[in-house]
Amino acid sequence: MWCIPKLNEEYIERMESLLEIYSRPVNPDEPLICMDEKSKQLLRDTRLALPMKSGKVKRTDYEYNRNGTRNIFLAVAPYEGKRFCSVTNRRTKKDFAQFIRELLMKHYPHTKKVHLVCDNLNTHFSSSFFKAFSRAEAKRLLKRI
Repeated sequence: MWCIPKLNEEYIERMESLLEIYSRPVNPDEPLICMDEKSKQLLRDTRLALPMKSGKVKRTDYEYNRNGTRNIFLAVAPYEGKRFCSVTNRRTKKDFAQFIRELLMKHYPHTKKVHLVCDNLNTHFSSSFFKAFSRAEAKRLLKRI
């Protein structure tokens, strides 16, 4: 059980809350959205690949130049079979809040509530919305999550 933290009261409460959300009947008016992000390196080849020839596959050298990074936000609506992606230069609180705002406004403008499941990264909290938007806008968005 190396990957599971101490099974304290808070952990068990959060786990049970999450399991309860997943066990609810599907409700189109309150979609379930799972969200995460990942930072990826951008790599550039240092040499041209050798093209494929009859009987030989294309050959690519192992050397590369690091060409920066990008962040990939991905939200999945598992019961709807939908996914939403956004690539950003960084992974800040503002970037997270803006991704969720776009998700709510563009893809779920008519739903009253979205059940958003994400991990405990320091950007995944209500403070991100207050950092990114006016107090009134942050409250309006958070009311829908």
